[in-house]
Amino acid sequence: MSIEVSNKAIAGALAAKTLELLSTDIKNTILADMAAALIKAKDEILHANASDVTNGKNKGLSPALLDRLKLDEKRLKQMADGLIIVKDLPDPVGEELSRTTRPNGLLIRKVRVPFGLIGIIYESRPNVTADAAGLCLKSGNAVLLKGGSDAINSNKAIVKVLQEVLAVHKVPKEAVQLIETTDHKAVTDMLRLKQYIDLIIPRGGAGLIKEVVENSLIPVIETGIGNCHVYIHSEADPQKAVEITFNAKVQRPSVCNAAEKLLIDETHAYKVLPLILAKLKTAGVELRGDKASRLIDNDIKEATQDDWYTEYLALIMGVKVVKDHHEAILHINKYGSKHSEAIVTENEKVAKEFMERVDAASVLWNASTRFTDGGEFGFGAEIGISTQKLHARGPMGLPELTTYKYLVKGTGQIRQ
Repeated sequence: MSIEVSNKAIAGALAAKTLELLSTDIKNTILADMAAALIKAKDEILHANASDVTNGKNKGLSPALLDRLKLDEKRLKQMADGLIIVKDLPDPVGEELSRTTRPNGLLIRKVRVPFGLIGIIYESRPNVTADAAGLCLKSGNAVLLKGGSDAINSNKAIVKVLQEVLAVHKVPKEAVQLIETTDHKAVTDMLRLKQYIDLIIPRGGAGLIKEVVENSLIPVIETGIGNCHVYIHSEADPQKAVEITFNAKVQRPSVCNAAEKLLIDETHAYKVLPLILAKLKTAGVELRGDKASRLIDNDIKEATQDDWYTEYLALIMGVKVVKDHHEAILHINKYGSKHSEAIVTENEKVAKEFMERVDAASVLWNASTRFTDGGEFGFGAEIGISTQKLHARGPMGLPELTTYKYLVKGTGQIRQ
């Protein structure tokens, strides 16, 4: 067991006891100061990030991973803005979910409370460091962060800034901690510390998530991969079909809500598919498709069975021609990852059926899958996008970082 991991888990659990008692005003002031401090420390953070990007290039990281790793002034400002949005959101701690008075006079209230210490294990996305810290702080939780080795310098610089703000407000700096060892064994160690860590949230590729889910002794909220589809119905507006598909695939292909597959009705395929593919090709998208789609466009490579399950996180897209929305729904429910699925159609009845029958955390009608995001949903930053069905599903904001307890008030009642 790593001494660093165990010591930080113990300290984080103690700090959580302080956080759960902080007032909303104090938490909001800290969040505002954290946002300002990130901007003030811009040069230090970007310098650290430049070292990580250089190291990543030298190690041969893929363009998708380098894109996730890279920070610039715009992304740094988005991190700070996310903290401000979280500050302005309602504080979930203490929210009364229900109130019941029993026939015997007992008053039973159900209220939101923090989990305690949350462990977050993630890969090459340093923005997660600030997002997680802000959301955990506002929801009254301490956080123990284990970022990927590729982003170690960026994460250390960001956490240093956040801890300095906590110290100014006389809040234990252990409320936000980073595991600094790059030894992967630290992940295994975290997953065993159930006496100190109350919840584990993994963010990253399928391999990381599988490892955490299968080995954790601590409850896990699984933020799954995004094998997302855009389905073009026979009554889709061609312009919407082109623009939505292009945005969903190309706007930022390295993230989990980017579309990986395109399905299109056979009655629309010869007319609309060439328009969509021509637009995708302008961005250099590699296309892999079924026989019907390859008869329409010779540039499409033959898709394998594995392709339909694959999250590419790159400028690659699978293409399939389907008979109708019934076949599209069956295909998505078989191969999709329950993340985000979109339909493009002007037929309200078909859209309603699609949205009801598709099994996914987010189902969109005439909108890009890229909107499945905590910021776009108005949650500020997000802790991840859950593809589970228990407790949390979809973009996870403040309410999903709380549990609840029952507060029971009596007047001397005893059970007969």
